Amino acid sequence: MKEKYDVIIVGAGVAGLYAALQFDENVSVLVVSKKDFQLSNSSLAQGGVAAVLDKKDDNFKLHIADTLIAGKFKNNLSAVEKLVSEGPADVMRLNSLGVDFDHEKSGELSKTLEAGHSRHRIVHHKDSTGKAIVDKLIEAVGRKKNVEMVDYALVYEINKVENGFWLGLIKDDELLQVGARFVLIATGGIGRVYQYTTNSAIATGDGIALAHMLGAEIRHLSRIQFHPTAFAAENARERFLISEAVRGEGAVYLNCKGERFAFKYDERGELAPRDVVSDAVIRESIATNSEKFYLDITHKDPEFIKQRFPMIYSRCLEEGIDMTKDKIPVFPCQHYLMGGINVDTNAQTNIEGLYAAGECTHTGVHGANRLASNSLLEALVYSRTAAQHMLFKLERDGRMPLGAPPKPDSPDGEKLPTGIRTRIREIMQDTYFVLPKPEKYQKSFEEVDAIVNNLITSNYAITADFVEARSIAIVAGIILDELREGINL
Repeated sequence: MKEKYDVIIVGAGVAGLYAALQFDENVSVLVVSKKDFQLSNSSLAQGGVAAVLDKKDDNFKLHIADTLIAGKFKNNLSAVEKLVSEGPADVMRLNSLGVDFDHEKSGELSKTLEAGHSRHRIVHHKDSTGKAIVDKLIEAVGRKKNVEMVDYALVYEINKVENGFWLGLIKDDELLQVGARFVLIATGGIGRVYQYTTNSAIATGDGIALAHMLGAEIRHLSRIQFHPTAFAAENARERFLISEAVRGEGAVYLNCKGERFAFKYDERGELAPRDVVSDAVIRESIATNSEKFYLDITHKDPEFIKQRFPMIYSRCLEEGIDMTKDKIPVFPCQHYLMGGINVDTNAQTNIEGLYAAGECTHTGVHGANRLASNSLLEALVYSRTAAQHMLFKLERDGRMPLGAPPKPDSPDGEKLPTGIRTRIREIMQDTYFVLPKPEKYQKSFEEVDAIVNNLITSNYAITADFVEARSIAIVAGIILDELREGINL
């Protein structure tokens, strides 16, 4: 690893990797992955990528309308128009890179339907689309001589200096400083702020916390999506997702009595947007005094199920459920974030030279609720845009000398007390789940705010545990502060 680069990308999901592909060979790029390059929320994405690729039965206006409806018309229309109109070209570039999307016998890309979509427009690789994309992007980025990829490195601070930034890294238990003219934050979501989530263990909101500490604007962090069909594994913090596409292919949602109930709450039934279905489940849970709910797709051909959903089928078998014969136990849990680091349509923050892309951002695309399979599309479109904007600035301004690095941090300090993250998760799960509890906002905020102040003002050793606890606390504090202040969701 060198001391200075033109661009540092923090995060190695679809947004970070796709951005790295855009840079010319004369632009030096560092991609920093918190853990293994294979571990990201992007890799867990099952359903697919939504894009208008066939205009015989679909068009941009329909995709825009579906996105606005799902987002409760709180979307940024120009951001949505950019997403929908530019996205198809990015999807086709993935196809040209060799991403193994499913095809029909005719040779055309297969397209499925998911909740909230009015047309079959989601291209996919079985039920593990994210992994198929990430794997190919890792290969493609690995071939670029101007891109250095560093794994098991955690960014613990970002400092703004003249003409760029210096980043503090924890790598092999050492504290290092590395500088760049531009920084792209692509660190994903905040799932580990909750007790139960579909997110991987790395989703602790680090990029959002770092941007906040630097002075970047954070918007609508309380716009959190709870997915209605996570596998209801006993006491498992990370709950694997039963994709929206399972309902799109005909699965029905049943209560503890084995009855379909979703149509009681919305005329779209199981295919209503995620927030609507999650709300229906919780209300039905209260009405029946039970948290026992199921997805049932056993009426479909077993071979179709195994071919269409091999990963979900395999994961269910590991839990003792054969989805071709058994009902799948499911219940809502935290899944996605619609708010985050505020960016414009160039993916640029309010801090010169700082960009952000992917789930950690607030582009305005999703409004108050994400439409299924728009997330990977957003990661592609806005990470490419960020890279293009950086290239434009490099060409316009040339390379300028980077200001001096900050004084090195000391590795010494007090040991972090145990239980901080556990307590924050308990607070968030109790205070702000599918049906929020406004009467608890103020007290919960005060408790989390005290935790944040303690973490920031005390002399704790800079370790991965400390950084993640600080990130979770800062993120939870911002969410609860928005809620108690009554910021429009």
